[in-house]
Amino acid sequence: MKLVTFIVFACIAFGQQPPNGQNRPARVPSSRSPAAKARPKSLTPQTYSADLIREGEVRFGSQCGFCHGKDAAGGETGPDLTRAEVVAQDSHGDKLIPVIHAGRPNAGMPAFPSLTEAELNGIVAFLHTQMDKFAQLGGGRRSVEPSDLAGGNAAAGREYFQGAGKCSSCHSATGDLAGIANKYQGLNLLRRILYPTGFGPAAASGTATFTLRTGQTLVAPLVFVDDFSVTVLDPLGARQTYPLHDVKVKVTDPLEAHFVQLGKYTDTDIHNVYAYLETLK
Repeated sequence: MKLVTFIVFACIAFGQQPPNGQNRPARVPSSRSPAAKARPKSLTPQTYSADLIREGEVRFGSQCGFCHGKDAAGGETGPDLTRAEVVAQDSHGDKLIPVIHAGRPNAGMPAFPSLTEAELNGIVAFLHTQMDKFAQLGGGRRSVEPSDLAGGNAAAGREYFQGAGKCSSCHSATGDLAGIANKYQGLNLLRRILYPTGFGPAAASGTATFTLRTGQTLVAPLVFVDDFSVTVLDPLGARQTYPLHDVKVKVTDPLEAHFVQLGKYTDTDIHNVYAYLETLK
């Protein structure tokens, strides 16, 4: 991928302006951006002991850190709790503890009914401390909200999808992509557009046809390929890895078109396709 293209993609993901005016995106006015909003603060002044805060930090990290980040500022799937209104409006756990106990199944948050009162109080203490600390630091958010990626034209995205982008040659809005906007939102949806195998071109798919030094030709399901080796599945389903200097290999990857497209997308194209896929619910 071209360096400029990479920088543009990074800027899209984290809401920054690309350098030198390259492919500047359709921007969300700063007054509408969630990042422009002032951080909420705890409405009720609350003081907790250092021991309770430390215990809460450990418990939060083990129970909640994967989704919300160990510092509560946002993680893999959970929102930034240092900006959460439920934390700001909470007074010594009166709002937080019921939510932690019952969870929010519709939002993907599990329930934690087995946590003790002491553990819950520690989590509450930690969250209020983190909110106060981040409020003093100021600055923008670390996470990316769906509204940060808004600004594209869905109609133009549909036209690109069916035309210049050639997306419809493999995908269908009423077939494999039906309901995709319900499965993925925000940055996760953008990642699926750019890297359908995950965040970054990691594991491959498809098949590998390669010739060993013995002259034998094999065709096998491809697991992974990089600059040094190729890994395939043998007939028993076990992984076999071959150094590329020992084999002649031809990879057939059904996702290759996605990676070729990375060098062709303009920033406007990406915003428009994203806006179009957001309508597929």
